[in-house]
Amino acid sequence: MSDDALLATRRLRLKIALEDLREMKGFGTELVTIIIPPDRQVSDARSLLQNEHGQAANIKSKGTRKNVQGAIESALSTLSKYKNAGENGIALFVGSIIIGNNKNRMVNIVIEEPPQPLISFRYRCDSVFELTQLEDMLVDKKSYGLFVIDRSEAAFGIASGKRIHVQEHLVSNIMGKHRQGGQSAQRFERLIEEAAHNFFKRATEHASSYWLPNLEDIQAIIVGGPGATKDFVVKNDYFHHEIAKKIAKTTFDVGYSNDSGVRELVENAGAMMGEIELDAERQVMNVFLSELVKSAPKATYGEKMVRQALDQGAVGRLLISEALRKTSLTLQCDSCGHEWDVSLSRNDPIPDCPSCKASGDSAKELKNVPLIDELTVMASKSNTEVVYISVDTEEGSQLLYGFGGLAGICRYPMM
Repeated sequence: MSDDALLATRRLRLKIALEDLREMKGFGTELVTIIIPPDRQVSDARSLLQNEHGQAANIKSKGTRKNVQGAIESALSTLSKYKNAGENGIALFVGSIIIGNNKNRMVNIVIEEPPQPLISFRYRCDSVFELTQLEDMLVDKKSYGLFVIDRSEAAFGIASGKRIHVQEHLVSNIMGKHRQGGQSAQRFERLIEEAAHNFFKRATEHASSYWLPNLEDIQAIIVGGPGATKDFVVKNDYFHHEIAKKIAKTTFDVGYSNDSGVRELVENAGAMMGEIELDAERQVMNVFLSELVKSAPKATYGEKMVRQALDQGAVGRLLISEALRKTSLTLQCDSCGHEWDVSLSRNDPIPDCPSCKASGDSAKELKNVPLIDELTVMASKSNTEVVYISVDTEEGSQLLYGFGGLAGICRYPMM
């Protein structure tokens, strides 16, 4: 697996883990977070926890004392398996979480390969886990400012990584055509141009104020609109001087100057916005969709067909929806001993035994692996490129909802 693919896989694993961790809540200070950066010794963390275990004996509430000490003991047991924190550090989340009806459950979650190095050591007991350092790793630093305008409206925002965010939509209220003649015509024309000037100034000032705090992370400002107004605004120095330095030389025609126009701008300026992955995703999906309609398509989709193609070494590029949340299980029936494989979403019930029809609730789990991890391992065996597709584009949503979140662009026809 290439370095880029490995980083993308680590980012997606972290994203999925954070989704679960955010939902977890505990009583009082029963959830323990331990963040160990790569330059910190694991033995230091163990020493701290041993001391904290002794301090926890002073907690007045018997239930809280028991749960906090239990969490620390679980953390100590986990850390004893590590000699060092690794290349990017370790994050450990342990504690008794609330699962409803006054019930709780002990969890012990380790993130040992974060996509970036952890910055600082952290030990915290709270009713929620401390996730700030890990969440910061998912923030895309490189971005593009987006601005669309005409005489009636304007909108601006930012595109970073796979996200498009429209910050504000402004309406001008500039007067349209008028019937007055003579001096009245000149006066109305002057009022209209003054209103236009004020609107252009207001729109660019709002946009500049939004971009300036993070200007060092913005690669360029892309400007578009349905008419000549966009070029007029750029040429007449309406933008803040620091913003003006980053305005792309090419402006783009779009149909609207609202939220839709901002998204259309990303599509039209895709070739320029090399760092934006949305355009690359769209291109990959279009290759898949164009193959699918051919008489002998070099494409397949759905878990069953994709697995078969991966086993045959036929998949050149594996497309996985970032929103795919399935787990691959191997189950053993408690009644007849039959073993079977199944992929389930988070809230899916365990199916009955296909052999004796006994309830799946009593089946024993022999394997429990995220489906994404299982498929990426299969892909690595046949030198298959793995491409993660967000749901922020129409094509990305189509992959998730129309093709089950999995597709393959194949090396040869599969039919």
